[in-house]
Amino acid sequence: MTDVNRGKRPLSPHLAIYRPQLTSVTSILTRITGNALLVSSLLVVGWFLAAATSPEYFALADWLLTSNLGSAVMVLSLWGLWYHTLAGLRHLIWDSGLGLEIETAEKMGWAVVIGSLALSLITIIIV
Repeated sequence: MTDVNRGKRPLSPHLAIYRPQLTSVTSILTRITGNALLVSSLLVVGWFLAAATSPEYFALADWLLTSNLGSAVMVLSLWGLWYHTLAGLRHLIWDSGLGLEIETAEKMGWAVVIGSLALSLITIIIV
C-alpha cells in the first residue's frame, strides 16, 4: 500500500542546517581515528614483515616509513592513538552515567582534543 502523503511530509533537517558542535565533531573524529589506526597498524606490520623477509624489502619499507611522508603518517598516527585512547576513556566515563550534562560533555571534549595534542607532543619529545 503506497503512502499518498509521503511527498508532502517535511524532511528531517539536513546536516547543512546544523553548525558543527564539539560533541559531534569529537564523535566523528573518534570513528575516523579508529579506522586510521587500523591502516597505520598494517603499515607497521608490513615494516616488520619486510624486516623478516629480506634486507632489500626492509630497506624499501624503512625508507618509506622514515621519509617525510612516512614520518608525517606516523606522527598523525601517534596523535590518533592518543586521541582514540582519551575518547575511549571519555566514553567509559559516560557509560558509568557521569559527565552527560552538555557543559561537562563539552569540557571533556576539549580535554580529549587538548590532551591528545599535549600527549603526542610529549611522546615525540621523549622518543
